[in-house]
Amino acid sequence: MRPEAVAYRFRMEASTGASGDEIGLSERLRHIRREVERARSALLERWQEPARGPAHASVANLAAYIALRRNDLSELQLDLAARGLSSLGRSEAHVLETIDAVIEAVRGAPDADGARVRAAMERAAALLRARTDALLGPAPDSRWTRFLVTLPSRAAEDRDYVRELVRRGMDCARVNLAHDAEPAWEAMIENVRRAARDAGCECRIVADLCGPKLRLGAIAPGPAILRVKPERDPVGRVVRPAVVLLDGSGRRGEPASRDERGEERPARLAVPRPWLASLEPGDEIHFRDTRDRRRALVVRARTGANEVRCECEDGAWIAVGTALRRRRAGRSGPVVRTGDFVPPPGVIRVRTGDALLLTSGDRPGEPARRDDRGRILAPAHVSCSEAAVFPFLRAGQHVWIDDGRIEARIDAVDAEGAHLRVTQARAGGDPIRAARGVNFPETQLDLPALSERDLGDLDFAVPRADVIGLSFVQRPSDVDQLAAEIAARGRPGLGIIAKIETQLGIHNLPDILVRGMAGQPFGVMIARGDLAVEIGYERLAEMQEEMLWLCEAAHVPVIWATQVLETLVKQRLPSRAEITDAAMAERAECIMLNKGPYVFDALAMLENVVARMERHQKKKTAQLRALGWWERVQSLGA
Repeated sequence: MRPEAVAYRFRMEASTGASGDEIGLSERLRHIRREVERARSALLERWQEPARGPAHASVANLAAYIALRRNDLSELQLDLAARGLSSLGRSEAHVLETIDAVIEAVRGAPDADGARVRAAMERAAALLRARTDALLGPAPDSRWTRFLVTLPSRAAEDRDYVRELVRRGMDCARVNLAHDAEPAWEAMIENVRRAARDAGCECRIVADLCGPKLRLGAIAPGPAILRVKPERDPVGRVVRPAVVLLDGSGRRGEPASRDERGEERPARLAVPRPWLASLEPGDEIHFRDTRDRRRALVVRARTGANEVRCECEDGAWIAVGTALRRRRAGRSGPVVRTGDFVPPPGVIRVRTGDALLLTSGDRPGEPARRDDRGRILAPAHVSCSEAAVFPFLRAGQHVWIDDGRIEARIDAVDAEGAHLRVTQARAGGDPIRAARGVNFPETQLDLPALSERDLGDLDFAVPRADVIGLSFVQRPSDVDQLAAEIAARGRPGLGIIAKIETQLGIHNLPDILVRGMAGQPFGVMIARGDLAVEIGYERLAEMQEEMLWLCEAAHVPVIWATQVLETLVKQRLPSRAEITDAAMAERAECIMLNKGPYVFDALAMLENVVARMERHQKKKTAQLRALGWWERVQSLGA
């Protein structure tokens, strides 16, 4: 027997004067009922003001659920199941009514038609439905679960793209205020509003504040080198030459990349316009790259007034000022030099065992400096976006970088910053890039819930959005502060989403729920990205379940977020685990998709999976609809 169950039995024996074997099932249930009532009353005394407010029924049920789950009920569960009775495992939304119904069933005097529990279930479902509608808008006809989609920068310029998102099932649009700027946000919101009007539906705007998200600072850009890389087969033969655009418009060159649609953008080289005008298809442009290797570009077509498309069948590294010589019919033309181009973003590559200095200043990060023999003269360094964290850091604490991809330990903290030692990275090293997240899961940080930037962003968001999302909510006072700032800007009824992504946020979740639902429309986001880093990946599955149960007990809508169908969104091919995750997400009131080139495919897949699962499952309760699939299988085999 588990230690918690043993402790519970000892309490039962002490209160009843009987041994564990002599205590009847009915008496054990009544004892639990009394314990739940006592603990519930104590919690309601603590939550006096919310308990008397409009959310009193939900506050009372939440208190009862917390009181019930303080006991280890595993042994009782088995005894009830053996008698074919309710195991209390689906009592979240109506705790006391379920306990009473089970007691009556054990005593042989059940509520014949289950009217009381059914009424309690209907009241709880109505409360959750009303609160979800108030926060996220009405549900579509095809499903109960809403879809929240993070808008990319493209949504500010491409109205057809936003219109297609709405048509494909986007019920709420997330404007991430950590990216872009006010003109882009304004355009995104206007495009969503227009698309919803045209479609005759409602699509809520969720403006997501940065909150105290800790990020790495800028990293010095890499050298201005343009790499040309053709595609080769397994034995090294070129199957697709690299494409390079020669540009005479005066704009800077840039390396090859992909746009938000996932489409390739070729590398671009700046060249003098008069020389570009003289080029013809078939011309060869000869040069030596940074490794002093002879290379050639072949002109294929003129694709614009100031643009020529070339191909290269050899890899090359091209620097600013590289000499280019045109050859036509074996004869050479004049020499010109390449112009400036955008250097690639800075990257610091670290390996296990490397030193890394985390600083509080604005100095751009740089890789380690080495001498001619490769010995380190100065370790790599990068800054943290929030200088206020450094007084809380201590030697021995762990630091996670880039959503947990890189783990480090603090060796020392001094006037320079925090001296880290990388303890986990891939064998070939991992890149550190600017603006990536940094987490301190073992450090109790006392940072304000709203930064100066957040307060400025609220000035924009409050008049325009339907819901405000706050990252890294850790205390009930964080919700109070946001609600006060919203009210000060003239919209006290604006919805709030508390994003739970730290250990302290989980610990304080009951108080956060009570404070949040006592006022404006309110919901909770299980932000699984930072949450996994903060509590450990191995605990994530357990904690997201417990958060779902607690929110159901409070009749508060939940948003299931982070990496839902991530590889489908990014690469158009979902993993099997992601499909299972999407099916599990149906138990939440809303599912969030991140931006990516294949988000339309992800919406279609999510619509299919969620619609199917809603016929089988409602929260934790199996609907037990007929399994027609097995009948078909049997008929085929007959």
